Amino acid sequence: MKEHRVRWNLAYISVLAVAIPVLGQAPSRPMTHQPATPVQQAPETRIRARVSLVNTPVTVVDSKGELVSNLNAKDFQVTDNGVPQRITHFDLGGPPLSLVILIETSSRIESLLPEMRKTGIVFTNAVMGPEGEAAVVSFNDSVDNLENFTIDHDRIQNTINNLKAGSDGSRLFDAMTMALEILCRLRPQPTSDSRERQRVMLIMSEGIDAGSETRLGTVLWQAQRANVSIYSVGISTALAAWKAPPKEIRPHFTPRGIFPQPGMPGTVQIPETEATRYGYGNLLNFLPNIKNQFANPLETAASGTGGQFIATFKGKSMEKAVDQIGGELHGQYSLSYEHMGTSETGYHEIKVHVNRKGLNVRARPGYYIAAPES
Repeated sequence: MKEHRVRWNLAYISVLAVAIPVLGQAPSRPMTHQPATPVQQAPETRIRARVSLVNTPVTVVDSKGELVSNLNAKDFQVTDNGVPQRITHFDLGGPPLSLVILIETSSRIESLLPEMRKTGIVFTNAVMGPEGEAAVVSFNDSVDNLENFTIDHDRIQNTINNLKAGSDGSRLFDAMTMALEILCRLRPQPTSDSRERQRVMLIMSEGIDAGSETRLGTVLWQAQRANVSIYSVGISTALAAWKAPPKEIRPHFTPRGIFPQPGMPGTVQIPETEATRYGYGNLLNFLPNIKNQFANPLETAASGTGGQFIATFKGKSMEKAVDQIGGELHGQYSLSYEHMGTSETGYHEIKVHVNRKGLNVRARPGYYIAAPES
């Protein structure tokens, strides 16, 4: 009996040794489905193609510089790195603005502050519009966030109306960097769950940088990556110096009120006539700064992001310049396309053409797509 039990156990173990490998293998022929039993579905495989939506505001003007507002999507041709693209969204007027107003408050332009303060109501009415929002940043030797994003027109006007002059520095590029951080951190690119807004930086400045840690090239690269349009109103250092109270810059060799030489014949010897005699006066206060009008980074920033630069030292007031920019921002065409047939990463050059003669087109020159993180 004992011997018979041992033989039976050995036979059972032998059967398991053969069956276990077979259970782990795929069947040699298709398995038949038994009636009234649920069918096991194959796992669903989803293939996701990476498609980037590109948005670009486009300004179209005629030969007189007047905005053209009677075009249709079929009038536009867009290429991305030379490859024609299909426009998927077309609109006139564009989305509401998220605007950062950047204002220089250097002591060099203190005499122009009264005129700059008057632009507050123009910023709110002509640029922000009924659905826009704005923040205000000032800069001299320091960069200060004066007002966070708000849709309240009164708060923006009051902030600009109360601008005060600071030191004589001008950290323009650092201020532009702060504006980009505000726009990108507080107003990121739109998603399917958020409303689209056009991100704009509007600068009112001499266009002189002194003391910034950031370089202009870095600022423009960041602005292009973030799809931020830069507009600017150039104010005149020469005009500011001309309007400023006269500064006493000539050396004094005698106590005040005592003149070292007799006065010029036929004149009363007073400080003003002595300043004219020795060539001192308001003229020397602004002549050294005139050269700064010919190398303006504000023009470079505007052209590199599809914006516009307007100089006010050619007879145009600051209020008119801001109003003109507002008219353009609300009179632009908004074009979108899903870039196809080009590289996924790196710099992409955008070219927009209108199929009508005599029209000038301005759009951002390109954009960056960063490589995916590994």
